[in-house]
Amino acid sequence: MESLQLATRLAQALDKKKATEVKVLKVRDLTVLTDYFVIASGSSSTQVKALAEEAEFQLEQQGVKPLRTEGYDSKSWILLDYGTVIVHVFYPEARDFYDLEHLWADAEECQVDLEAGGDEAAQQ
Repeated sequence: MESLQLATRLAQALDKKKATEVKVLKVRDLTVLTDYFVIASGSSSTQVKALAEEAEFQLEQQGVKPLRTEGYDSKSWILLDYGTVIVHVFYPEARDFYDLEHLWADAEECQVDLEAGGDEAAQQ
């Protein structure tokens, strides 16, 4: 699966589970770590965990598993590493504190269709 398609499907899974402020940032030209960040927030630690679990579940249904996960114990910032896409699911205060959008301000925000089946994505 192409990395933008993967990022789009992850963003859609998070949005479907009622994540807030879902963003896809293209960081490919800024780092060798990954191609895209998917960033989202949940309104409680329970929702943060549920969002991460849903994203994992939806991709596993398509045969894609994360290389590693972090933060399930804290439930304030859960990270799912898919290699070319890294998902960050935050509790709002943790998202404000770490402020990844500011740290990666040079990244291009990709506009993805959160309602579509996963193949549609348009970059700004």
